[in-house]
Amino acid sequence: MKYPITKKVDSIDTYFTTKIHDPYRWLEDDRSKDTEEWVRQQNETTFDYLNKIPFRKELQERLEQLWNYEKLGRPFKEGNYTYFFKNNGLQNQDVLYRRNDKGELEVFLDPNTFSKDATTSLSGINFSKDGSIAAYSISEGGSDWRKVIVIDAKNKTVLEDTLVDIKFSGISWKGNEGFYYSSYDKPQGSELSAKTDQHKLYYHALGTPQKDDVVVFGGIPSEKHRYVGGYVTEDDRFLVVTAAVSTSGNKLFIKDLDHPNSELICILDQPDTDSHIIDNAGSKLFIVTNRNAPNKKVVTVDANNPAPENWVDLIPETDCVLTIAKGGGYFFTEYMVDAISKVYQYDYDGNKIRQITLPGLGSAAGFSAKKKDKEIYFSFTNYNTPQSIYKLNVDPGDYTVYWKPEIDFEPTDYESKQVFYNSKDGTRIPMIISHKKGLRLNGKNPTILYGYGGFNISLTPAFSIANAVWMEQGGIYAVPNLRGGGEYGKGWHDAGIKTKKQNVFDDFIAAAEYLLENNYTSSDFLAIRGGSNGGLLVGATMTQRPDLMKVALPAVGVLDMLRYHTFTAGAGWAYDYGTSEESQSMFQYLKGYSPLHNVRTGTSYPATLITTGDHDDRVVPAHSFKFAAELQEKQNGSNPTLIRIETNAGHGAGTPVSKTIAQYADIFGFALYNMGFKALPNPSVAKKNKD
Repeated sequence: MKYPITKKVDSIDTYFTTKIHDPYRWLEDDRSKDTEEWVRQQNETTFDYLNKIPFRKELQERLEQLWNYEKLGRPFKEGNYTYFFKNNGLQNQDVLYRRNDKGELEVFLDPNTFSKDATTSLSGINFSKDGSIAAYSISEGGSDWRKVIVIDAKNKTVLEDTLVDIKFSGISWKGNEGFYYSSYDKPQGSELSAKTDQHKLYYHALGTPQKDDVVVFGGIPSEKHRYVGGYVTEDDRFLVVTAAVSTSGNKLFIKDLDHPNSELICILDQPDTDSHIIDNAGSKLFIVTNRNAPNKKVVTVDANNPAPENWVDLIPETDCVLTIAKGGGYFFTEYMVDAISKVYQYDYDGNKIRQITLPGLGSAAGFSAKKKDKEIYFSFTNYNTPQSIYKLNVDPGDYTVYWKPEIDFEPTDYESKQVFYNSKDGTRIPMIISHKKGLRLNGKNPTILYGYGGFNISLTPAFSIANAVWMEQGGIYAVPNLRGGGEYGKGWHDAGIKTKKQNVFDDFIAAAEYLLENNYTSSDFLAIRGGSNGGLLVGATMTQRPDLMKVALPAVGVLDMLRYHTFTAGAGWAYDYGTSEESQSMFQYLKGYSPLHNVRTGTSYPATLITTGDHDDRVVPAHSFKFAAELQEKQNGSNPTLIRIETNAGHGAGTPVSKTIAQYADIFGFALYNMGFKALPNPSVAKKNKD
């Protein structure tokens, strides 16, 4: 491979007594012409390579064929209408429909009309209490910055000027009068990469200019909160405020809105637990918390005296991690049992009413509705079953199929198996392996090992059209539940953070070794893949064990662990990572695994396709740019090191379907081609609808 020449600059940082060279620092400037030209040259090189893959077009056509089926979201009721999202098949953005009490259907919002190239997406919508007004947010080019547009829900006319510069925010209405939202001051310099770390909660009164919006919480220089949220209870009684320094843990406050001049009451003044108010009955608050309960529990307390010493357990902690929803006057508790959903129904006195027996082994979601609703909806999926929607009658507890997709994929031809393996230190790790039934374990199956392992996020079974195409081609898709995630509660999360982060990489490496030892695949047919924190996982694994895999696919990854906290909201990730500035030992630990700083001259790294977006203001693309430059300079051998930079795209959310399909065709094509395939392993599948 002949790569574009990436110039070096003499940039040196000193951490304690250690000097660190950063020769590609100039690529951090996302507004410079030099960076723009580097992106153009890299994409030209990458697409020259991808265009030579003989079956890339076949892959893209099969992805389009399989993608082209109607998809429905769970319905929800607002005012006199039932709303739901639908995609006819290949629409770039899902369309929001609504149906009135007479059964008449209409399009409410079509994000495909927001911009010519469909890169402006609908990122959220919230209705006033009676459903008569809607405030919806849009993302342009995949950015985390949002604009909010307020419309009359009946006739869809715009009611006031667009609100701008809103980030990491929900929208929560107080009656029909106005709503709460959160944002940062617009940063100096690039809005896509400059640091943002002072979040504030605002109240916007309907019909008033945004410049007059009142700061409800935050903005005190001596008390910095990077993530602030506010939401109003369903009965309009309380404003709940959460304030966090990092992505884990929060302070908790309430304000009695029945008394407009009341002060914010502090329930928790330390951000060392995750605690949220899920509902209230008058002054009785229902709180879900991991305080003294790593797997979470539900407690109650009176709002007039809400300190933790007055909390009373309502739904006690169990051995499995709790997620909770409310609807129809009940609580629905979902427990992860080795990453598989189990759901129970409770009343507001804490009595277990019943278990909701799910359609199979997999992931359930939903169960959320207003108290007055007696029919609520949930979805169910697993790795080989496309998502279906079910309607539950809350009082008798029975449910029926509301909608099931018609897709050119036969789930019964595939199987998922959960296995357990031991990591380096003996910890038992679960992994789900999915593939076509009857697959021969001959060590030659193309395999994607996908992982994340961070931020208390759980990887639970879910159907993916792209992965279905991979499995059609005889591929294996394997997902281990690594430490750092949330599958086994706070203890599991904390076992993969800061100076224990290496546990996550060891878990992933051990997963790969399990697949090799049990003849699912071999190093010549193994690809590792992950995005964001999972991109860090891939970067660390490929630099520590480049011999283990043939292909590495780091997406939108956190790859410069010494400087990640200096960009956008990156400082908020310190709970998981620590920072290079906090201590010499933490600096040394981060330097020891930071993918950017562990690329070695003369090492043969796997074939690598790095993917990122030029508008990614969550994990700025400079991480990927600098990592690609290091690999291209130091790679020894013939394995290609390429970077695919999607223009007018961000961290992933809101990406148009057409771009997503093209990305998967390139990723899968690159992987199979570098595993030695000159044609698709199962070309008849790719052609079957074409003939």
